[in-house]
Amino acid sequence: MQVQELDYVVVPLGVLVLGIYHVWLLYTIIRHPSRTVIGLNAQSRYQWVLSIMADPLKNGVLGVQTIRNNIMASTLLATTAITLSSLIGVFANNDSDTKLVYGNKTSLNSSIKRLCISLCFLVAFLCNVQSIRYYAHVSFLITTPALKGKKYFIEYVAKTLNRGSYSWSLGLRAFYLSFSLVLWIYGPITMFACCCLTSFILYFLDTTTQITRDLHTKSFKERETEDMETT
Repeated sequence: MQVQELDYVVVPLGVLVLGIYHVWLLYTIIRHPSRTVIGLNAQSRYQWVLSIMADPLKNGVLGVQTIRNNIMASTLLATTAITLSSLIGVFANNDSDTKLVYGNKTSLNSSIKRLCISLCFLVAFLCNVQSIRYYAHVSFLITTPALKGKKYFIEYVAKTLNRGSYSWSLGLRAFYLSFSLVLWIYGPITMFACCCLTSFILYFLDTTTQITRDLHTKSFKERETEDMETT
């Protein structure tokens, strides 16, 4: 196989590795949410909303401050994403030949690389903007005293909060993918290695241990019983 043809084989393999991992992660979140950090955090946010809305007048300030911190985090990532995307456009005309690049060095391939990186950062930007939208909506809903004790409304607020968190997680995943795409500039082998390493690290970051699951399950049951009696 020629060096110029490595990009057509190794790069799709790297994307396939990340794709298979995230398909497995999505399946686990849907079928066994407590085995993943994302699923366990979603349950924790539901309990948090239940606790805050048990007495909105008393806990409203705490709830709004917590939501504000999440909005600030999403704003930071959105600003970073759009800035990096703009920088890629600034350096789009720099096609200097370097010995560090191993693989296809044609101008078309370089343009595809820059386009993929820019699209990745734009997706991260849009996901974080969507996250801000959900968080801003929750900040109004969570402090509504007239809807205190209405379980269907509490579940709606919790779902909206989780949607904001899911959008934030998708934006973060786009940043993770951008690491591999940036290394693709230096060749398909480094990109493939980064994809494998990223999937390996994310597995330990996304999964939970049995001890953690038992502790959360026990605390969830106790807290839910107390909050439902209060509401």
